Amino acid sequence: MKKALTIAGSDSGGGAGIQADLKTFQELEVFGMSALTAVTAQNTLGVHGVYPMTVEAVIKQIQAIGDDMGTDAVKTGMLFNADIIRAVSEQISKYKWDNLVVDPVMIAKGGASLLQIEAISAMKNYLLPLAKVITPNIPEAEVLTEMSIQTEEDKQEAAQRLFELGVKNIVIKGGHDDNETESIDLLFDGKKFYTFTSKRIETKNTHGTGCTFSAAITAELANGATIYDAVVKAKDFIQAAIEEDLEIGLGHGPTNHWAYQKRQVFVRS
Repeated sequence: MKKALTIAGSDSGGGAGIQADLKTFQELEVFGMSALTAVTAQNTLGVHGVYPMTVEAVIKQIQAIGDDMGTDAVKTGMLFNADIIRAVSEQISKYKWDNLVVDPVMIAKGGASLLQIEAISAMKNYLLPLAKVITPNIPEAEVLTEMSIQTEEDKQEAAQRLFELGVKNIVIKGGHDDNETESIDLLFDGKKFYTFTSKRIETKNTHGTGCTFSAAITAELANGATIYDAVVKAKDFIQAAIEEDLEIGLGHGPTNHWAYQKRQVFVRS
């Protein structure tokens, strides 16, 4: 049984954070484990409170996994502040977990900040050099690279800058670009660029898409997939999750985490 660990915040609404990660791990047949960095009071209308864990609590959770169960891949999500980022980085190095997927969560769907400004430099200095994959959306990539991203050439330049920070593979998601018909994700492995295109879906129910996408990559890496194949699977997984709308809540609703497996059952039958 392959295992995956998510180190991230809790979303009480169940659409993002560790809840989205664990649902995704389960759907992709990986045993999911978690270390909470913060508890949020959150629903489809927005974030109504953020309550960070102590650094000691985060470390103890990670050590409980590392000293007993171990893991085949790790994903980080909302890490909130610089102290937590440094502590998480130290623990990942201690256990030599090299299948690390960093989802640099900074802003919630409703606009609430989920990462303190001073934490950005800590992420760049401590966490990113450990990452096998980073999965920023365009606004996150702009913050990390300190450049504006308007074109596909800009995406490539941003990916190269992130590679220079020590990240081995960069996936810049295209959900925030201006293309009205397609969403184009870019993968850079340090040598070659790959693009992954999907039909853009008109819906407000995209809460947790970033968490779910990066969790799917994490699960596939735990299962032994290559980076390229992991991104292909994750792209298919999140596309199904968005297309099979759940219509939950009054705001930005969650995606459908079991849509992908339901489609596979239909195809097999």
